Amino acid sequence: MSWVVRRLAAAGVLLAIIALAGFPARAASPEGVMQLSPTVSYELIGRWDADQLNAILTSKTPAFFGVSVTYTPARNAVRLYRVTYGSVVPEQGNRPIIATGLLAIPDTGALSFPLLSYQHGTVYGKKQVPSFPDQSPETQIALAQFAGQGYVVIGADYFGMGETSEPEGYLVKASHQQATYDMLIASRAVLAQMKIATPKLFLGGWSQGGFVTMAMLEKLEETGVSVDGAATASGPFDGYMTMSGFLDFPRPNDADWISTLFILTAFSFENYYGVPGLARSLINDEYYELCRKAYAREPYDAALIPTDLRTLIRAEYFDARFFRASAYGRILLNQTQAYRWIIRSPVRNYYGEADEAITPGLGQLAMTYQRAIGAGNMQVEAISTGPTSHRGTYATAVPLWKVWFDGKQ
Repeated sequence: MSWVVRRLAAAGVLLAIIALAGFPARAASPEGVMQLSPTVSYELIGRWDADQLNAILTSKTPAFFGVSVTYTPARNAVRLYRVTYGSVVPEQGNRPIIATGLLAIPDTGALSFPLLSYQHGTVYGKKQVPSFPDQSPETQIALAQFAGQGYVVIGADYFGMGETSEPEGYLVKASHQQATYDMLIASRAVLAQMKIATPKLFLGGWSQGGFVTMAMLEKLEETGVSVDGAATASGPFDGYMTMSGFLDFPRPNDADWISTLFILTAFSFENYYGVPGLARSLINDEYYELCRKAYAREPYDAALIPTDLRTLIRAEYFDARFFRASAYGRILLNQTQAYRWIIRSPVRNYYGEADEAITPGLGQLAMTYQRAIGAGNMQVEAISTGPTSHRGTYATAVPLWKVWFDGKQ
């Protein structure tokens, strides 16, 4: 692939050209894969009926997320497709990459639906992502509440997740933007081949996906793609602020899985930004190999990973001055924010007051920043879901997203 093509692909232009060119769908392979274009293919992976979707809302969701919430019942079945598409890694000179994601279409026979792009949160398994919905409880809620109510739902697996041998790019902002942008373009190409229109575009994401949602919104606004509404739950909109809080001002209720965030970011930054030894500089020697296996999704004993950050992380990082000046801290400071631009689309950031990972201040950050600009940009609103946990905030916010999005059609 020439450097010219790589540059076009980086901006999403290549996939847009392919989509607009109207490549006819080729015959399905014996495995059922439909090759739409040289870089886009899709395959049917399942069909969930309304009863199955409602079971998710009434029994599976309360059991997994720990809260009882009233959802709008699903009305229709949903066809599920795994989309495979070409993209590039911006942090690596636009290196070509293959990525995967989910496309869910209401099985109603209609030819026009609103579209929700759902951005998933932190997961431990490589396939606990949208294109493997059986393994992703958070994706199941989005499918049951939105696709079961007449929304097309898409979800990128992010680079390194799903069906790929790439390493994970956790909180690697430009890669998250590229993965989600190109997934949208690829999905719309598939939908166009099916003669399905999606005149309204909404974004939603939880936890890590809240960060990715805001980063995606920034990318879409920069490229002139209209977004009718973006909603998040428990989003860490500033990576440096998030990690500094755990190191410098820990709370009694900080989650015991916070160490995972340091592990995933350290190895991801080392791989994607090309900083050899970064993870080893952060993690104490006796836990380095264990953490490497956790990042690589190799077999390991999760019980051996320390939940005490002072056991896992080198002592010097608890000096705020050292942390800020370190290679790890500088990447967090300069590359992992998703709120510092003039936001033009309507945004609602939901946060929980008992969230063990995201503080109320962090949940309100984007609104606070936007409203502090001159006379104030009122496009962003932060909304409390009450004394909800990290999981509970998402489960509580989803039906509120739905009511808000429905009102914009």
